[in-house]
Amino acid sequence: MTNLLIRPGRPDELGTVETLLRGASSWLASRGIDQWQYPPHRDRIAVALEQGVCFLAFEDGEPIATIQVDDFADPEFWTPEDDPDGSLYVHRMAVSREAAGSGVGARLLDWAADLAASQGKRWLRLDAWKDNEGLHRYYEGAGFDLLRIVDLPHRRSGALFQRSSGRAPDINH
Repeated sequence: MTNLLIRPGRPDELGTVETLLRGASSWLASRGIDQWQYPPHRDRIAVALEQGVCFLAFEDGEPIATIQVDDFADPEFWTPEDDPDGSLYVHRMAVSREAAGSGVGARLLDWAADLAASQGKRWLRLDAWKDNEGLHRYYEGAGFDLLRIVDLPHRRSGALFQRSSGRAPDINH
């Protein structure tokens, strides 16, 4: 995997993003994992595409992955003590089954960490499904640390991870 192009998705690529997310949902279901077993949040994805924070990754001109990276720190998870403004956040990352296992996800996360650093952010953060231990191991293998699990009865997500963007911490902060 050498020719990976990552660029902001366009509003007319909403269907492409949804297809990638549905593919991930089907794969999770086939493994007995109930994560993402609902239609993609079309309205949220459309807004992210309009804002330029939903990205697509292409190999040889074909879309193989999507990732949303923005400054939205879910207030049910990230507290003022976490300095939520000092981070970028990953949402809705999915890799096509055809590209799975080739390192695309890790490359997207490295790219997102670089994006965070370029914006002066100290951390790249995400929240993951609380009981998907395989996903937790994946993120830990990609350099993330599990900070804590927020257990809210109305939320299935809540395992909070972060990794350094590579930016040195501000000593005056």
